[in-house]
Amino acid sequence: MERKVRVRFAPSPTGPLHMGGVRTALYNYLFAKKHHGDFILRIEDTDQGRFVPGAEDYIVKSLEWCGITFDEGVHLGGPHSPYRQSERKDIYKKYAIQLIESGHAYYAFDTSEELDQMRETLKAMGNASPQYNYITRENMKNSLTLPQDEVSKLLESGVQYVIRIKIPRKEEVRVEDLIRGTVLVHTAQMDDKVLFKSDGMPTYHLANIVDDYLMEITHVIRGEEWLPSAPLHVLLYRYLGWEDVMPKFAHLPLLLKPDGNGKLSKRDGDRLGFPVFPMNWIDPFTGETSSGYKEADYYPEAFINMLVLLGWNPGTTQEIFSEDELIEQFNIERISKSGAKFDSAKTRWFNQQYLRKQSNESLAEVLKVDLVKNSIKASDDFIFKVIQLVKEKAHFSKELWSLSDFIFVAREEFDSAITSKRWNAEIAEFMSSLAKEFATKEKLSISEVDEVLKNIAEKHQFSVGQIMQILRVSLTGIGTGPALNELIALLGGKEIAQRLIYSIKTLS
Repeated sequence: MERKVRVRFAPSPTGPLHMGGVRTALYNYLFAKKHHGDFILRIEDTDQGRFVPGAEDYIVKSLEWCGITFDEGVHLGGPHSPYRQSERKDIYKKYAIQLIESGHAYYAFDTSEELDQMRETLKAMGNASPQYNYITRENMKNSLTLPQDEVSKLLESGVQYVIRIKIPRKEEVRVEDLIRGTVLVHTAQMDDKVLFKSDGMPTYHLANIVDDYLMEITHVIRGEEWLPSAPLHVLLYRYLGWEDVMPKFAHLPLLLKPDGNGKLSKRDGDRLGFPVFPMNWIDPFTGETSSGYKEADYYPEAFINMLVLLGWNPGTTQEIFSEDELIEQFNIERISKSGAKFDSAKTRWFNQQYLRKQSNESLAEVLKVDLVKNSIKASDDFIFKVIQLVKEKAHFSKELWSLSDFIFVAREEFDSAITSKRWNAEIAEFMSSLAKEFATKEKLSISEVDEVLKNIAEKHQFSVGQIMQILRVSLTGIGTGPALNELIALLGGKEIAQRLIYSIKTLS
């Protein structure tokens, strides 16, 4: 019988959740939903020395902001509770002992000084990467080299030890990866990793295998950085007798710097001016704040839409997806093997597309905050029309005020780079005629605006194209903005006349 799809996202609470981690969670989420499966959030906090206060809560809240939901997890509970590894530590030791009893692991009593001496000796012999492996273990202090009675005495006396996997000497390990195909690794390239530490905690390697088995995980979708560990994990499934329920693996490509040279890091974001975290993170030790997409005014849907396409493509030219469309179209086979370059400009473009989808009413609520700050009163109808006029230019909702402030309050200064070149006596006369004509018209349609501009321009022997930029500066103070005829129609004839009269007095 085919097993129900169950996947997990298993971050460590060692700091803020990088956007690469969000992408891993996203791909797991989409895969689970696509196959009507379960998605689990498990916190892998076996490395207590790297634990950072507040990190777990940050991870949960960040994923909630992104709209990535779970069926079971550390914040929800579920049939496989607890979902925090530090609360499961009593579970793991029996499996480590099982590996020892089956001959696939052993006790190692080496002190840190003895380990250092081993590494230094090997380096002196020309081994640049010394390892505790099938060769070196024969000369170390472990249950493979010590008499059984001495091992028993050491264990009874409470001497610190670790439990290491016993990697076979001559074997080829096959990893079947849904993205990369078959990966073959010879055990000569592997070392005897620690499975159980002297502090009574398992390492990631043992804990994640045990938890995935007990939680009935069917697919492990994780970052490329775990690919070198996959052969070890395959061996652990085999040695624990779980090979028939071993999950399928998929190792995701890296998120790369904008220039493609190396993994995207916080330093890249700081240097180039973009966030790499979903939400602001305040370091509990230094107080330093790292910026997040939420506080930078990104829509979570835009952030997710951007992120899903960094490594996956639908096989079409479509770029904007609803969540339902992503779930329907997502498949692991279309995930790339190669890293994906991050593009901050494209990320802003995605946010712009989602801003354009927002209703004028919802955007008006954002703009009203700035109107209140500046003691400006305006009707809802007028605000909606302003939003409609300027929102095509905005990448972020917080830009609405800067894109429209001149509509609510006439500027008293004008772009001198334009006025110094374009303003003259003939233009002043044209503006005066235009002001007189508009002063008689309170309400204007766009067609009426076009007609007035055409007629007055012809009267002064100008083409409409010749006067549009200087007219815009006269009305708004700046040389760019929304469609001028729509702006004039929105402000009305009398307001336009007043602004033109002021510009004539100021610039002539």
